[in-house]
Amino acid sequence: MRVGVTGSTGLIGTAVVAALERRGDTVVRFLRPSSRPTTGEHIRWDPGTGDVDTSDLQRVGGLDGIVHLAGTGIADHRWSASYRSLILTSRVTSTKLVVDVAQQLGGISTLVSGSAIGFYGSRGDEMLTEQSTSGADYVAEVCREWERPAVALRASGTAVTLARTGIVMSTKGGALGKLLPLFQWGLGGQLGNGRQWMAPISITDEVRALLFALDQRLDGPVNLVAPAPCTNAELTKTLAGSLHRPRFARVPALAMSAVLGRECAAATVLSSQRVVPSTLLEAGFTFTSNSIHEIIPAVLSARD
Repeated sequence: MRVGVTGSTGLIGTAVVAALERRGDTVVRFLRPSSRPTTGEHIRWDPGTGDVDTSDLQRVGGLDGIVHLAGTGIADHRWSASYRSLILTSRVTSTKLVVDVAQQLGGISTLVSGSAIGFYGSRGDEMLTEQSTSGADYVAEVCREWERPAVALRASGTAVTLARTGIVMSTKGGALGKLLPLFQWGLGGQLGNGRQWMAPISITDEVRALLFALDQRLDGPVNLVAPAPCTNAELTKTLAGSLHRPRFARVPALAMSAVLGRECAAATVLSSQRVVPSTLLEAGFTFTSNSIHEIIPAVLSARD
């Protein structure tokens, strides 16, 4: 297959590109104009201005599918008005431009378009599947607007996977990448009361699930999470145990709000999302790590 990948330098994108190349697919990276050329094929684009290098499109000729992962990090900074706007526009404008590129290339078989389980909002102990309604907070709004432009490609016969990703566990970044040093020093602990539900997935299964959606042309929302969600207390206890370190500290919700801002903390690290991957399981996907008790040891041993 010839597969376009946006966000190819990010944590997930880097792993997706490597997995595609390992199995013999041709990867076409979407690169910012300021990026230095890499080996392989590429398309220069700038979602901020809506520009695409037409000579690159002509050279590429066509794609079988696109894995779209571009977007500004939701919890990378406090939510100022300008950063809130950037979170939303970076996702919406890039998705619109991906759709435009796909149409200019004459259509594609499958678009796997990134989204997040933040779509569901914070729902306490409620079990959430792809059939669950959307939430009412800012992150849920971002996810709805993020997904909306991608659906337009269905009119041309493209299967559109709305890949609602949970907490991707990798030693190279993401939530685990931030927690790992603290726990290695014996300073880690649960966040808030620890009762909030979390939906983790190993980076290995995240990539496998994205490629599975691409290959199987899964259409509609797909939760990319492990089959067994866990509480924050369970996750932090498992991490401390796997590292043979104590788990003394507890980070109060008030402290998280002070660092991230009250709204950002409530919608991210303190949010409760008990999400399960119904669509993946029904489609026959098998996980290498089904629960946090399997995910953390596997990720730590692999040092992915």
